[in-house]
Amino acid sequence: MNLVIDDVTATSPEAAESCSLENYLVLPDHTMDERIAAARKRLGATTVVLGHHYQRDEVIRFADYTGDSYKLSKVAAETDAKYIVFCGVHFMAESADVLGRDGQQVILPDLNAGCSMADMAEISQVEDCWETLERFGLADETIPITYMNSTAAIKAFCGERGGLVCTSSNADKAFAWAFERGKRILFLPDQHLGRNTGFAMGIGLDQMTVWDPWGLQGGQTKQGAADSRVLLWKGHCSVHQRFLPSHVDQVRAKYPGIQVIVHPECRWEVCQKADALGSTERLIKIVEDAPAGTMFAIGTEIHLINRLGKRFAAEGKKIITLDDTGCLCTTMYRISPQHLAWALENLIEGRVVNRIQVRASVKHWARVALDRMLEIG
Repeated sequence: MNLVIDDVTATSPEAAESCSLENYLVLPDHTMDERIAAARKRLGATTVVLGHHYQRDEVIRFADYTGDSYKLSKVAAETDAKYIVFCGVHFMAESADVLGRDGQQVILPDLNAGCSMADMAEISQVEDCWETLERFGLADETIPITYMNSTAAIKAFCGERGGLVCTSSNADKAFAWAFERGKRILFLPDQHLGRNTGFAMGIGLDQMTVWDPWGLQGGQTKQGAADSRVLLWKGHCSVHQRFLPSHVDQVRAKYPGIQVIVHPECRWEVCQKADALGSTERLIKIVEDAPAGTMFAIGTEIHLINRLGKRFAAEGKKIITLDDTGCLCTTMYRISPQHLAWALENLIEGRVVNRIQVRASVKHWARVALDRMLEIG
């Protein structure tokens, strides 16, 4: 039996003649360590484990490569391993399958590890948007760009219509690339990254309009859409949208001299108050390069913040979250040591569980969009 999700086929765990996942899930986390290590050793170079920065410590410690979406997508494109075990979320595993070589197989340890942001842009809604732009006579002069946090179907949509994929690391380059080819950008699915990127490039807020997929004609008039340089899809990251301007004010009042650095998926108002913003990799680099004793409040996912705090404690660097309530990526958190052990031990037995396969018709254009992203760097 196969599961079909947004033009992606995922091998169902119920279809595999394997040890029941439920038998793993009842075991404590720490009992998985030796089993995972033993499985990694037996599988050797046939298998590579990728871990996104937002993964819990109990999982990411076993990753061959850690990074953000862009870095891991490059690893997926370059690895010779037969099996790519992606400890991330669904759209990341899809991208790894799109970029992977013939014969490679991508495994997502838990099929429930999705992304709320990616779910905010369904392909039927995006197609309806494009049809409206065609009726307005604006489609030919509009370049679609989708953030990495989107389904393979959305990536393929952009690739087929002359657009590309971007990450928070290279969104500015993607914007520059698009403006060389069209008058405006349709940016999917995170309005905050699109707004922050456009503003940093000198585009006024009044020239960036939100497209609401639930509104009539996206909540737009023909003239309003025509006057826009960037049409921002009404989507967001549930983690980063929680940070508020008041959090910046409060942390500065409590810790004078603290450096506030945030991810560009945060609201524009938060980013304007911050000392710096950047991708996950950029935030890590800022902390790495800072002198001993520097204090940071970081607006991003809590697992990464806690990991940085432990890593740089010996250098006297104090690292706290911008919001004391803490913000974890609940979907990324779904992948546990038990899921990873289950996937790896099944590989040892010759069984591939939770394989992610993008349909060939979607894979072609998604690959075009991703290749354009890799080309711009």
